[in-house]
Amino acid sequence: MRARKENNNANHFPCTKCGAILKYAPGTQHQICDYCHYENHIEERIEEIDEYSLHQALLELSQAQPMSASRQTQCEACGAHFKFEENIHAGECPFCGTAIVIGTTQSQLIKPKSLLPFEIEEDEAKQQFRSWLKGLWFAPNKVKKYARDETKLAGVYLPYWTYDSYTETTYTGDRGNIYYENQRVRFRHKGRLMSEVRRVSKIRWLPVRGRVGRFFDDVLIGASRSLPRQILDRLQPWDLENLVPYNEKYLSGFHSEYYQIEVDEGFDRAKQVMDSVINQDIIFDIGGDRQRIHHRRTDHSDTTYKHCLLPIWSAAFRYRGKSYRFVINGRTGQIQGERPYSYWKIGLTVVLGALCLFGLVFFLEESGMLREIQTGYY
Repeated sequence: MRARKENNNANHFPCTKCGAILKYAPGTQHQICDYCHYENHIEERIEEIDEYSLHQALLELSQAQPMSASRQTQCEACGAHFKFEENIHAGECPFCGTAIVIGTTQSQLIKPKSLLPFEIEEDEAKQQFRSWLKGLWFAPNKVKKYARDETKLAGVYLPYWTYDSYTETTYTGDRGNIYYENQRVRFRHKGRLMSEVRRVSKIRWLPVRGRVGRFFDDVLIGASRSLPRQILDRLQPWDLENLVPYNEKYLSGFHSEYYQIEVDEGFDRAKQVMDSVINQDIIFDIGGDRQRIHHRRTDHSDTTYKHCLLPIWSAAFRYRGKSYRFVINGRTGQIQGERPYSYWKIGLTVVLGALCLFGLVFFLEESGMLREIQTGYY
């Protein structure tokens, strides 16, 4: 089955039996027709997912001319002309709903070379969302009811960068060793002020310097601005070992975004992730009982990157005029999102907690146990 390509670079995947547009079926190697249920097998391409030199990419990007391709698209099914949103290159015709994929050569200089196909179908993703929403503590009852209603999810391939890098870090700092001294301390016992000699811990600091090295493999950074970074980061882990070569047939029936975070900005974020790991390496290298880091310098070498697309199910609901978004990992079903709080439920819980505490104190006082506890403490 070959995709038809228009002059506008829009790709369609028509069914050979009825002519309807085929859509990718999550968890399979097939595109399926919604009308006659014809299945088109997606051939499996066995090839290595390459890493590319970040230094070379930045050099080429600095010398490249800005791309000015037209974003006008024509739907083959109904003939309508329209434009996708600026960051979208796969979606549906707004007039007839036909699945359309625009070639990535039209906008961005760096093209996706691999992707993870959807593994979870929409119905399973809906069930994951309902279970998550029902399990939220302190959520308003109206929001809980929303979990029982029909929710339209959007399947989206989001752009990501991955980075590999060899790092070498030099540092200076202090190693702290704990030692003990005898010291007289005062305390109150049964209402009387007393003193005794106790062993007190102290720290002896020694200046240190050293060098640590580490190789980072596939540090993953979201390249979309459509969702908050903290939501995207919490969708990990992804099974990147199962990446397949980029094939537009997997995109048919889904939305797909161009990257909005450039490869150099993505690497700056990746370095922040690496730095937190390097700090732990330095602390381990310093040794001792306590550690302090005064200065560190990290050099990166042989840095490479990949540009890939990863699948999510996404939706939003409104509550009291505010929109709340949630996303589901299209491979594992892990869900992350924003949620409202019921302040009367929180307040009621606080009041009940205070009443329980008051009741416990009252019981201890009436039974005489509170006096015994206070006496024993002092």
